[in-house]
Amino acid sequence: MSKPSSTKNTELSKVYLVGGGISSLASAKFLIDDTGVSGDNIHILEQDDILGGAMDGSGEPDDGFVVRGGRMHEAHYTCYWDLLSDIPSYDDPNISVRDESFEFNSRFVSNAQARLLRDGKKLDVSSFGLSLGDQANLLKLTFVSEHSLGNKRIEDWFNQSFFETNFWYIWTSMFAFQKWSSVAEMRRYMKRFIHLVEGLPRLGGVMRTKYNQYHSVILPLKNYLKERGVNFDMNTQVVDIDFNLSANKKTATVLHIIDKSGSGNEIAIGTDDYVFMTNGSITESTDNGAWDRPAILKDKSSSGAWKLWEKIAKKDNAFGNPGVFCDAIELQEWYSFTGTFKDTTFHDYMENFSGNVDGTGGLVTLTDSNWLMSMVIARQPHFPNQPDDVKIMWGYGLYPNRKGNFIDKKMADCTGEEMLQELWYHLKIQDLMQPVMDAGKINCIPVAMPFIDSLFMPRSLGDRPNVIPDGSTNFAFLGQFAEVPTDCVFTVEYSVRTAQTAVYGLFDTSKEVMPVYDSIHMPEVLIKAVRAISS
Repeated sequence: MSKPSSTKNTELSKVYLVGGGISSLASAKFLIDDTGVSGDNIHILEQDDILGGAMDGSGEPDDGFVVRGGRMHEAHYTCYWDLLSDIPSYDDPNISVRDESFEFNSRFVSNAQARLLRDGKKLDVSSFGLSLGDQANLLKLTFVSEHSLGNKRIEDWFNQSFFETNFWYIWTSMFAFQKWSSVAEMRRYMKRFIHLVEGLPRLGGVMRTKYNQYHSVILPLKNYLKERGVNFDMNTQVVDIDFNLSANKKTATVLHIIDKSGSGNEIAIGTDDYVFMTNGSITESTDNGAWDRPAILKDKSSSGAWKLWEKIAKKDNAFGNPGVFCDAIELQEWYSFTGTFKDTTFHDYMENFSGNVDGTGGLVTLTDSNWLMSMVIARQPHFPNQPDDVKIMWGYGLYPNRKGNFIDKKMADCTGEEMLQELWYHLKIQDLMQPVMDAGKINCIPVAMPFIDSLFMPRSLGDRPNVIPDGSTNFAFLGQFAEVPTDCVFTVEYSVRTAQTAVYGLFDTSKEVMPVYDSIHMPEVLIKAVRAISS
């Protein structure tokens, strides 16, 4: 796509960023660093009272901590680490978030020794367990064209036996793919992360932040931007956008908003101004339950991001097809849960059982769980305000509408206590943990996420709009539902890449979007991946 010609005076430009996730925060930083736009002229319009989108983490010891989910990192997220290369870390202004993260991961290296369990015992994952046919199909998928796959599902590509292999259990739990997810997205993952395939059984190459991602990434970014004058218009929801549409040009003209007072208002987009919008959201309409209360599954009616995209999409075919991603909640939902322990019994048991100190083990997946439950203990403390004697764990289930193996209820209907009871059953530690529960030293908060897997829904070319649609003069799409042909959704790298694409595509800068790490064309990487797949 050619860069739009521009006669705009960027020193006068105002830029409105719809949504407060990392793609908007990244856009704001790139605008300040690489264009003539002043931080004072950048407005981030966020419907909630907190920034961060899917990169979150909150709570305190008494009421319990909550992490809806964690985005895994790896060393070759070029756009992401570039973004964080000069952002002062949460703890030390003399070290960047990037340098802090790499130093942290040099000390706590992912080397999972209890990746898959069955009947409470570790499974041997030295082999992926793929048949010759499965191996052939997997390698073939890596080299066919994306266009040839159309909107096929993963289950359309592989035989049923594939879904009982170690490879699938590792893959589905690590990335949250479902059998009915897009096989085109799986192909992108295979190509993008082929250099990680050899280490998948032990989560080799997976990186994490020092704390939860809100404190490790979002707050430092916010502080950096705030110091440079960026405006954070919280509790401000964009409900519609007007465009001037012609055969050759598309121009955003008015933002319709509901401000923090609940009043409707309009923001006119001037001739020098820009609009970057995050269309869709994987964490929209989430709900927290409690120890004694299930989370409530909401629907699209409570979602500002999805309703906004639906309104916009009706105005031009180039604006994508949101219904593909948000109209089948039963195929997109899963539930997570965060346990807060004022007792070290569970933490100590898992370290001894797994052979991993906290922060080095990663996901432990219960392959015989009806919910396909996985859990992880991050490096402690996971929150800056977490006392030494308080421990945190996180878990999730990919099949929340199935009844548990022990709890005779759907995961979606379970309280935090019941989710932990199901976990104890699978680990065979009911007797160990019951006294801790009886003493009131555990809290667990379940979270319902109706759209969390929406980005993996089978889709066709054009269902995701281009970051900068053809003819756009002053607007761009950001985030997981804008199209970046060479990268993978459900990654922070994808969101930051859309930000670079938008800023460097609409503004005259000397910079180009950083290239995707091209390991698929490295012979030594391919040899190791083929060897691992055929083991």
